[in-house]
Amino acid sequence: MEKRPIIGITMGDPAGNGAELTVKTLSDPMIYEDCRPIVIGDASCMRKAVRLVNMENEICIHAVKNISEASFLPGTIDVYDMALVDIDRHIYGKLSKMCGEAAFQYVIKVIELALKGEIDATVTNAINKEAINMAGHHYSGHTEIYAEYTHTDKYTMMLAHENLRVVHVSTHVPLRQACDLVKKERVLEVIRIANEACKALGITTPKIGVAGLNPHCGENGMFGTEEIEEIQPAIDQAGAEGILIPEQKPTPPDSIFSKALGGWYDIVVAMYHDQGHIPLKVKGFVYNQELKQWDAVAGVNVTLGIPIIRVSVDHGTGFDLAGTGKSNQLSLMNSIDYAIRLAKNKK
Repeated sequence: MEKRPIIGITMGDPAGNGAELTVKTLSDPMIYEDCRPIVIGDASCMRKAVRLVNMENEICIHAVKNISEASFLPGTIDVYDMALVDIDRHIYGKLSKMCGEAAFQYVIKVIELALKGEIDATVTNAINKEAINMAGHHYSGHTEIYAEYTHTDKYTMMLAHENLRVVHVSTHVPLRQACDLVKKERVLEVIRIANEACKALGITTPKIGVAGLNPHCGENGMFGTEEIEEIQPAIDQAGAEGILIPEQKPTPPDSIFSKALGGWYDIVVAMYHDQGHIPLKVKGFVYNQELKQWDAVAGVNVTLGIPIIRVSVDHGTGFDLAGTGKSNQLSLMNSIDYAIRLAKNKK
């Protein structure tokens, strides 16, 4: 019986760099030793990307209309062809309603295939929020789309790079609102989800660090009371449930990530978007000033709490680089690796 999981990879916004990143990634035959990848997108865009990265003699695009038609062979990229892009009107790096609609439909299709059990995990290239809104789909990102179309109420985002993992109490909301969302029930919910996520990765007894919201965790109420009134009660309840939080109290945000890198924690619960994103991107994104390019754009984004596996690149559509062939595929490679790991553990 075939043990390699089937990984559905969305092409992302056709005007972005998703197609070329996918071609570069799937040109590596080693990928096919661990999984069976299939791209959800437009075959015409994928063929254009093959030419863009000068791989016409190495890669062929195999358009299919059903997963059962895929060949899953190195040197061939199977594409579940949605045929939503007029290639004569396709322009890299330009916002368009056409590309926003296509990107949205790729996501809906990959969710549908996963819910039906036709694929084992989903990996998403970047979408452009403005473009999908131009197309009439009003979502702040992938996470919210997945939550709605999987009918999930309790979910969160996990960012990961190597052994640094972060989950968030809130993500795409204004900072003023994010502070108001730090409530015991939500903090406890995210701690529980973080614990289960680590177990899904094979960590038997996860160690969880919980960040404070305020400087120095509020200094006993001098700089804010969220730690006393909301975060500590959530930690106490989690501890009563057997979840391991080594310090049994919130950890100051300015030191928690150094401790995580040192092995104190398997995962960190951050209170809002940038509190978690900044340290991950400092570690995973490496810019080469001399060459004026990114040497590494690493890290992955995992949606937790939903009934299917979803891993995403941790960068945007790269409109400034799209069409140049210079985009770095490391984040997509890491995303596929994470999806494989989660799919195998789930089975």
